[in-house]
Amino acid sequence: MSIIVVTPEDGEQAGGGPIRCRIIEDGSHTEHRLGLIEFIVPPGPAMPPQHIHHKFEEIFIVTKGRLRFTSGDTHVEVAAGSCVTVPLGTAHTFSNPFDEPATFICTLTPDLYVEYFRDLGRLPVDDRGLLSPADIGRTMARYHTEVVAPIL
Repeated sequence: MSIIVVTPEDGEQAGGGPIRCRIIEDGSHTEHRLGLIEFIVPPGPAMPPQHIHHKFEEIFIVTKGRLRFTSGDTHVEVAAGSCVTVPLGTAHTFSNPFDEPATFICTLTPDLYVEYFRDLGRLPVDDRGLLSPADIGRTMARYHTEVVAPIL
């Protein structure tokens, strides 16, 4: 068969800290034009620092729960069924300040950032199970991604 099927039980578990991800397509079947990852974000403080990608774009499709997306000093809350597009060079982050876990699918075009999520799984966590923002920032930098200062 020439099509590739990844069932809900398949894929590669990756990520670090409380945000879990499942790599559905690592780019090996798309000539590295597209990566696809599913994330489960628990309620609470876990979130990536606000950042800018310089070599790829992301699209987030929320499939369960709600998330807060931030770009600069603008926040928007999105529910399941929503799609958030992050063009190249756009500052962004996401969080789950709500009571229930949230799930989303993320596309990466091209697939340059897939390895970042594998790297997160190799980072240490603190006593709350969270990754260090400094470790995250250093890891992001290896993948053409720049952490931007949070706006207070």
